[in-house]
Amino acid sequence: MEIVLLISFGIIGGIFGGMGMGGGTVLIPLLTIFLSINQKLAQGYNLLAFLLMAIFAIIIHSKNKLIDLKSIIVLDIFGIIFCVLGSLLVSVVENKVLHYVFAVFLIILALIEIVKLIKENKKNKDM
Repeated sequence: MEIVLLISFGIIGGIFGGMGMGGGTVLIPLLTIFLSINQKLAQGYNLLAFLLMAIFAIIIHSKNKLIDLKSIIVLDIFGIIFCVLGSLLVSVVENKVLHYVFAVFLIILALIEIVKLIKENKKNKDM
């Protein structure tokens, strides 16, 4: 049963990752909720899965000319710096705290998307 869940989670994470939405947004909750994997280990699994999926997504998005290399350089410089800082922070934070922080993050993302949809629907009705 665990293999079936891992395959299913890989498919779901791959779809979201390929669309550029971040497979970890769904992969981490799936691993922690359904397989009872602790938060830090789930994040580690997600990072490795992300690296492999990102390679293929980059190839496809590059072929479709959907990547602006100038912007990526600036983004990556700051992303790398804060990735190191975030990794150091996670190493000293308890799993339970990470669980709550990630849950709050997902709730905020959901609320932002709901507000966007409401605004978009209102704008479409006004037209």
